[in-house]
Amino acid sequence: MNWQLLTSEQQFLNLLEKESLFAVFKHSTRCSISSVAKNRVERDWDLDFPIYYLDLIQYRSVSNLIASKSGIEHQSPQLIVFQQGKAIYDASHSSIIIADLKEELVNS
Repeated sequence: MNWQLLTSEQQFLNLLEKESLFAVFKHSTRCSISSVAKNRVERDWDLDFPIYYLDLIQYRSVSNLIASKSGIEHQSPQLIVFQQGKAIYDASHSSIIIADLKEELVNS
């Protein structure tokens, strides 16, 4: 698992424009449910596209931009996958299950 940090609004806009497929994991460092979800993602992630880690406490404006651009209401924790600049998958809290994401990607 190789987290890449997402730390600015411009970085996210660049990803939407330039990355064909990527994921963003929104994490609250103050939430135990978020920590459990993060651990599950770290344990199970073996997909061949980048995943970005967003610290919601430090970079809430980035989360707000993601919600605005994707049309997906902010949650924490939350996993959103983008393809060609559009959100194609999202899950939050205990619904963040990498096996479900893999199945969704195969069926889409």
